[in-house]
Amino acid sequence: MTFALAPGVSLADTENGTVLLDERSGRYWMLNRTGAVVLRCLLDGESPEETARTLLRRFPNAAGQATAHVEGLLDALRAAKVIAQ
Repeated sequence: MTFALAPGVSLADTENGTVLLDERSGRYWMLNRTGAVVLRCLLDGESPEETARTLLRRFPNAAGQATAHVEGLLDALRAAKVIAQ
């Protein structure tokens, strides 16, 4: 499964995470550092399961929640139509 930003959506890294801008609607979303890691992993070709493992390596305190965090963010990005697969 390959993920990409939807057409018209741009991404900018910030000091605190990542911002997504849907140029079609003018809406934007701010992702914290954890969300930014998840998004980058998915865009780099990792599966949601691989992304959860990466999240655990980078943020050991996320144990037991990493899969739920990845799936929750992925669901939100899909619902907002800013990510395509």
